[in-house]
Amino acid sequence: MAPEPHHATGPSAQLGSATWEALGTSVVLRVSGSTALVPARAAVECELAAIDMACSRFREDSELSRLNAQAGRWTRASPLLIEALEVALRAAELTGGDVDPTVGRDLELAGYDRDWRLLAPAPGVPGEPPRPVAVRARLRSGWRTISLDRRSCMVRLAPGIRLDLGATAKAWAADRAARAASEAAACGVLVSVGGDVATCGEGPAGGWRIRVTDDHRDDRSGEGQLISIRSGGIATSSTAVRRWAHGGETMHHIIDPATGQPVRGPWRTASAAAADCTDANIATTAALVRADDAPAWLEQVGLPARLVDWQGNVTTVGRWP
Repeated sequence: MAPEPHHATGPSAQLGSATWEALGTSVVLRVSGSTALVPARAAVECELAAIDMACSRFREDSELSRLNAQAGRWTRASPLLIEALEVALRAAELTGGDVDPTVGRDLELAGYDRDWRLLAPAPGVPGEPPRPVAVRARLRSGWRTISLDRRSCMVRLAPGIRLDLGATAKAWAADRAARAASEAAACGVLVSVGGDVATCGEGPAGGWRIRVTDDHRDDRSGEGQLISIRSGGIATSSTAVRRWAHGGETMHHIIDPATGQPVRGPWRTASAAAADCTDANIATTAALVRADDAPAWLEQVGLPARLVDWQGNVTTVGRWP
């Protein structure tokens, strides 16, 4: 999901824009007024830095790393991490466990034990689905094994469990950053974190333009669709990007909690729109896990969506343009 530049003219149509790296991915900021860019960017950077310190699985000094290391014991957590965990548990409940934060150990077994940019490149053609791999040893996991006491800010994981908040934290970070930037700069804001797009406040005439693709980092020469939104959020989940080689096999970061293995379904990419980016991302991750059942489920929950299979065929759901 890549925000597109606007080319409208006139003082009311001027947009400020900035791009940088954070949370191991690209961040794009658009603001409806060029003078608002400095305070908006400062607010986004502050929000993302706090979330990185709370939720990163790859920082030894993060709260999440400390919580994982103390699995089996009650551990104090900041209100920010408590909120991130509540978002993850809500995602698990809404999807019947298809989006589960307790897949951290499964990701490590699949080789995702460091920033994915440091992993060995995946063999084969990016447009080809990965081959199924054998299930290896698994610990008892599941989101219901997490005990959380908001009043005392205490959390307990079952022994051996390792959390990964990647399925929800990036989109949640985009939502929080967009709200913080809009409040700081008193303007309309779009924030994209790794292609997960959140908006807040009044946007430009005609809405925010966004290019929906497999990979938000592409150069606009590949397949995709240009759309616009006036509010809310859009997210894309894909098994065609963030792939690496491990044990002679191609792996990716979308885990099926039922098997503990990377998803091997018919869709290479799922995109959805919702009232906020978090809900959109919950839907796209669950859609990849639900495989053939995804279109009917997305229709049932009332979210416009776009699914792309491994042959490049596009299936749209609801009022997707």
